[in-house]
Amino acid sequence: MDTLIISGGNIGIDLALGLLKIKRFDHIIGVDGGLKFCYDHKIVPTRIVGDFDTLSPEILTWYKKNTQIEIREYNPVKDATDTQIAVELALSLGSDHVTILGGTGTRLDHVLGNIQSLYLALEKGVDCEILDEHNRIRLIQGEYRIKKAEQYGKYVSLIPFTTDVNGVTLEGLKYPVQNQHFTVQGSGGFGVSNEIAADEARISLKQGIFIMIESKD
Repeated sequence: MDTLIISGGNIGIDLALGLLKIKRFDHIIGVDGGLKFCYDHKIVPTRIVGDFDTLSPEILTWYKKNTQIEIREYNPVKDATDTQIAVELALSLGSDHVTILGGTGTRLDHVLGNIQSLYLALEKGVDCEILDEHNRIRLIQGEYRIKKAEQYGKYVSLIPFTTDVNGVTLEGLKYPVQNQHFTVQGSGGFGVSNEIAADEARISLKQGIFIMIESKD
């Protein structure tokens, strides 16, 4: 079951509309400011969530008056971001794959919070990604493979999400390593801007979690 979350950050119009054209989603969750994007482009969400502190009241009122879409409205003083609430909802719906649009933007605190929210999906074995025009962001553990023909952009960066990531082996990449230790203390740019050099790259780690960012300029 595929779920699309449209949040209030940077949403590339061509990316979003192109994705909706080629892929069918079982659920579309409009989140706070992301609901304006849905409204402007006639995207019909299946559920709406947020505290709506960044959304024009007229748009929310329109959905309340003219649709039967389930709306979950939260107090702005809460312990979770709107995107985290949407991820939790997607998981409760039984999603196997979750794509987040609008999860990046000018607010780096929100971006980091959204990356942390990916862990909620990871611990349940659900593939969850943040997607924008230049990046695809995931959390990975264990073993992960990427086909060169399916990569999102030219670069693959691996940044520790946990304090330590041990037993890292990278194969099929421009900069391979064997049984390497990555840490948030002192790794610097060690895992940044690698490239897939073979038909398929294999990323293996014995312990820990990576933030994997596939990027294009």
